[in-house]
Amino acid sequence: MNRTLSLSLLLTTVLLGSACARASEEAVSSPAAATETASAVAVAVAAGPTIDPELPLAIVHKTASCGCCGVWADHLKAAGFPVEIRDTDDMHPVKQRLGVPAGKASCHTAEIDGYVVEGHIPASDIKRLLTERPTVRGLVLPGMPAGSPGMEMPDGYVQPYTVELVRTDGSTEPFAQHGQGG
Repeated sequence: MNRTLSLSLLLTTVLLGSACARASEEAVSSPAAATETASAVAVAVAAGPTIDPELPLAIVHKTASCGCCGVWADHLKAAGFPVEIRDTDDMHPVKQRLGVPAGKASCHTAEIDGYVVEGHIPASDIKRLLTERPTVRGLVLPGMPAGSPGMEMPDGYVQPYTVELVRTDGSTEPFAQHGQGG
């Protein structure tokens, strides 16, 4: 019992420490604002995101060193998706197996309920795909557009970008537009 309690306390300390370190990087220079931000992060870490039992598991394939991939996975968790991270040294076989079209790659690839989800795609687009259930491979967002989930800008800027639907033959067509002017 004492060992379990000790491990739980250690894990909580590590999680809160990393969350607070992240919060302190983003905090305003005022001590009151920094304390408020750190407290909010600590509460969020303690509470954790609420998993929506209606949403399927998102298996996210990424390299271990990709920070924005982890932020995108957090975006999915915040939207209610259960998320499993699978770090890999070579993303090419994953993308090839799941049918990501040439020239449409990004830094991470997810498998969600039989669909491939490539790149920094908003959770709202994934939920729409799951509701409409078209007979397609999935969604792609090539590159890493500024302001997309996981690539947020401090000033809130969102570069115009298009999430594309990947048909079973590998061709693509627009699915959703995002960003200023999009």
